[in-house]
Amino acid sequence: MSATRTQVYLTDEQRRKVDQLADSEGVPMAVIIRRALDDYLTDDADATTAHGHLGASPAATTPSRDEWQRG
Repeated sequence: MSATRTQVYLTDEQRRKVDQLADSEGVPMAVIIRRALDDYLTDDADATTAHGHLGASPAATTPSRDEWQRG
């Protein structure tokens, strides 16, 4: 896969949800963002449905703040 580095600004809530989803799936944050973007760009029926793609799973739990510290 060829890729280019792109910087985006996320709200605190967006970042929390992306981190939570990435942690629960055991994948990097970039994978979650690329999936969401792919879904958004290929959703022929209704592009507005992509807004729900980054939501946290109802079964997800918030890790303790100690786990949020990344070296």
